[in-house]
Amino acid sequence: MRHANITGWGKCLPPAALSNDDLSTFLDTSDDWIYSRTGIRSRRIAHVNTSELATVAARHALAAAGLEPGDLDCIILATASPDTLVPSAASAVQRNLGAGKAAVFDINAACTGFIYGLSVGSALIKTGTMGRVLVIGAERLTHYLDWTLRDTAVLFGDGAGAVVLEASEQPLGLIADKLGCDADANDILAVPNSGTNRERFAHTDGLFDVSFDGKEIFKRAVKGMGDAAANVLAQTGLSGQDIDLLLPHQANIRIIDTLAKKMELPSDKVMVNIEQYGNTSAATVPIALCDALEQGRIKPGALLLTAAFGAGLTWGAGVIRWGDRVTPLQQSNAALPPCEQSALELLAPAIKGCQESWKLKSSEE
Repeated sequence: MRHANITGWGKCLPPAALSNDDLSTFLDTSDDWIYSRTGIRSRRIAHVNTSELATVAARHALAAAGLEPGDLDCIILATASPDTLVPSAASAVQRNLGAGKAAVFDINAACTGFIYGLSVGSALIKTGTMGRVLVIGAERLTHYLDWTLRDTAVLFGDGAGAVVLEASEQPLGLIADKLGCDADANDILAVPNSGTNRERFAHTDGLFDVSFDGKEIFKRAVKGMGDAAANVLAQTGLSGQDIDLLLPHQANIRIIDTLAKKMELPSDKVMVNIEQYGNTSAATVPIALCDALEQGRIKPGALLLTAAFGAGLTWGAGVIRWGDRVTPLQQSNAALPPCEQSALELLAPAIKGCQESWKLKSSEE
């Protein structure tokens, strides 16, 4: 039986960091208020498009696997913030890499997107359809935030993470997964004024109104992630005690802590990096994976449990059996173009535009 081993990994974080203190210069908030409720102290703000973040992460993942772009059979990009809806952002990544023979497509399962992509990519390999698949999670959600809304403006950041999957005869990679969606509650985390729902020629170009019911999201996220995690453990005959490291979606420290407690996992078996990056949506899990490898927290043969939830409300979990190698075969010097502005300087036009849009909306009402 064919399996899909993870042989390469890479990440990309924009250099401009926006701290909680920075946010307090234009929002009624503080570092203590944000950190106590979310576990976030800083997040990255991109000066480039999503596909560029994805491309840099992909180059690092390919180098770690010792592969060239031309070796790829498929590129799957999980994102809710593509450069364009048509064509897919994955096609821009293919062009940037020069991966001419690869099939490409985007997946939008919001924050659960990378786990969805990992499941699909692994299935393509297991069925013999593909031999090498690149799965990327990348987001530039800060481009769409309404910077007058404290509850959502403090949560999100930009970034990308990627893995290379290769066919293997060994039972490695994603050995169990469970995907689903709680669509009855799809309005509690949404951008309703987007897509073909968006009214054309109205005074809405600069303003996206994010629906966000924090209490309800917390309740459903813990249940969705917890049930999915329990399902994949049952599939494999494992218990929480068998897991070497939990790689959860980095949405909120309270959700992470509650999930870890539900899985009966101590803090040293839980990967947390939300403090530095915020919620990078589909990129959180692969970035956390890369950080865990860099920190030496993943050993050869380790059993990893990952779980996520996102708008929709999508949810998913997987058990990953790691291979023998925990260091890259090669290193890439891929990097984003230099950024000469601070995060606040990058956001200044968007902050001003959101404030003016709300003034206009208020005056019309």
